[in-house]
Amino acid sequence: MSFRRLLLVLSCLPALLGAAPEDYFGIHVVDESTGRGVPLVTLKTTNHIALTTDSAGWIAFDEPGLMNRQVYFSVECPGYALPKDGFGFVGVRLTPVAGKTVEIKVLRTNIAERLCRLTGQGIYRDSTLLGHEPPLPSPNLFADVVGQDSVQVVPWKGRYFWIFGDTLRPNYPLGNYHSTAAWSDAPDKGGLDPEHGIHFEYITDENGAVAKMLPVEEPGAVWLFGMHTVKDAASKEHLMAHFSRWRDLGKRLEHGLAELDESTGRFQRTTVLGDEFEWQHPQGNAVLVKGADGDWIYFSTPFCRTRVKANYDSVQNTSAYESLAWSEEHGDYVWQQALKPTTQKDEEKLITDKKMPAEKARMQVVDAQTGKAVHLHAGSVHWNKHRERWVMIAVQEGGADSYLGEVWYAEAKQIEGPWRKAVKIATHPKYSFYNPSHHAFFDQQEGRLIYFQGTYAETFSGNPISTPRYDYNQIMYRLDLDDERLKAARVD
Repeated sequence: MSFRRLLLVLSCLPALLGAAPEDYFGIHVVDESTGRGVPLVTLKTTNHIALTTDSAGWIAFDEPGLMNRQVYFSVECPGYALPKDGFGFVGVRLTPVAGKTVEIKVLRTNIAERLCRLTGQGIYRDSTLLGHEPPLPSPNLFADVVGQDSVQVVPWKGRYFWIFGDTLRPNYPLGNYHSTAAWSDAPDKGGLDPEHGIHFEYITDENGAVAKMLPVEEPGAVWLFGMHTVKDAASKEHLMAHFSRWRDLGKRLEHGLAELDESTGRFQRTTVLGDEFEWQHPQGNAVLVKGADGDWIYFSTPFCRTRVKANYDSVQNTSAYESLAWSEEHGDYVWQQALKPTTQKDEEKLITDKKMPAEKARMQVVDAQTGKAVHLHAGSVHWNKHRERWVMIAVQEGGADSYLGEVWYAEAKQIEGPWRKAVKIATHPKYSFYNPSHHAFFDQQEGRLIYFQGTYAETFSGNPISTPRYDYNQIMYRLDLDDERLKAARVD
């Protein structure tokens, strides 16, 4: 072997053997007020090399030709900010040196605090490369999950049972399109504090990949929504949901009720419904409400406009469902079974047509700062002990900065509303953050701190560039309900 070839082999050894933590330059992006790492911050070089912080706010940088010299990184950080320089650029100059680290402080402009990515590949990728111990036992890939859509969750059998929509896998663009499930433990029973993530124990098939939770022979994607638990006359608990099978987003092929078969650990179709049953079934996010007239399950979409008695027989009986509809006869809203539920857009038209007094409206939500109308697309509603109010976390449809990426907070004294004023708590410019869900079982400090997650995706955004690893995955946020900026949405 020639001396030159020997030098070439020796120079390649680090790559062949795998880089060590000291081979990387660590960039840590932190919230300047808390010192906590900020996920989803993208740094770009002047030649468009893009790197995005992991769930702990770290980037592991090792770029041949750009080490040991000054490099300018532009900084893109939805909901956080850095000052612009004299030319209007937002960024930092750094000198990458292997084995060294640097800290970049950003100012949070969001009211909600972005905490971590919950699903997908490489959740703590850069932390791992830099030798930091991540909080998750499988921080970079588990059960072949690289992307995961909308979430449903219920406390079940002393744990949390999670259902996701479409799940992407590494081996082919089409992954599991028959819903995916996972278990996790509560933080006080061995589970993680939600600010660090969730250790999802996915239900897997014989190959170790996520299993189909409603396996059917017919073609199409299968989704589960409105998941909840109810008891039968013998006090046995059942896990129920609405299923739908789709050819694409515009064509539903089938829908009905499904129940978890505990003997197989999979959902089974129990009832197939006709298309005439538009609303007489579970949907959205289910919430149990105990009242003087018994227990009800309300379904948030995000407004709670349908409900059913909280028992096994009623859930399966389409004629037992009630909708909240405007009644010209009564001059008010009524719970009834004949009319379909009145929507936010229906209500808007009724007011315009002078068929409803504006003061009777339940869903005419406005921006508490500007008074502009806020049309809400999806979300959840839960009772909050700290505020002693019903609180809604919902995404806006047709926002100024993104079509489905602006997240709002609102309050009401009753679950049916009226919902009046809202404050924007998180933004995702030119990106989507759809189907957000507040997980009330994670509430801390008697409900002062609440946690919500949603699907971060370029879908519906018009953005041609997907964020690597983050796209089509779940991101967790935390909201402090004592934040002064939320005062404008409070109902006293």
